[in-house]
Amino acid sequence: MHIRDCRPDDLARIQAIYAHHVLTGTASFEEVPPGLDELARRRDDVLARGMPYVVAETEGRVIGYAYAGPYRLRTAYRHTVEDSIYLDPDCMGRGAGRALLSAVIDRCAEAGCRQMVAVIGGSGNAASIGLHRSLGFEPAGVLKAVGFKFGNWVDSVLMQRPLSHGDAAPPDDCRGTK
Repeated sequence: MHIRDCRPDDLARIQAIYAHHVLTGTASFEEVPPGLDELARRRDDVLARGMPYVVAETEGRVIGYAYAGPYRLRTAYRHTVEDSIYLDPDCMGRGAGRALLSAVIDRCAEAGCRQMVAVIGGSGNAASIGLHRSLGFEPAGVLKAVGFKFGNWVDSVLMQRPLSHGDAAPPDDCRGTK
């Protein structure tokens, strides 16, 4: 498995992976999978902010992707980012999630960001909660029944981890949230 920067020609595969999660699970609160043009716009926005957008590739095939973007757009949040990670359902449990999220964490720390937040769809999403916990995220709270998908109310689980010096020193600018 190889972790590398996302390229435009990866977007069709990313769209297929994301569409699966939109249509079958609660990791995303979207209910209609976005098209390639919208995913390209989102990727371009992440990259324009200087933030990472990476893929895991094995045998020439993209099996997952991850990126980070601003947690919120108000200026006081400029040192905090939110991660997103999605895997091919047939490739879970092979270490791709850990490798992708680790790469995003490292790159965000290098960019000067100080906090990373995970907003995990569904209290029962044990795989994502466990992955984040294993990489230093701690529970920050649960927003009960904030989404409604597949005929059920869905929670958002919030987890957080410091990056670099966290809150132990004044921040430098986090280039990814401008």
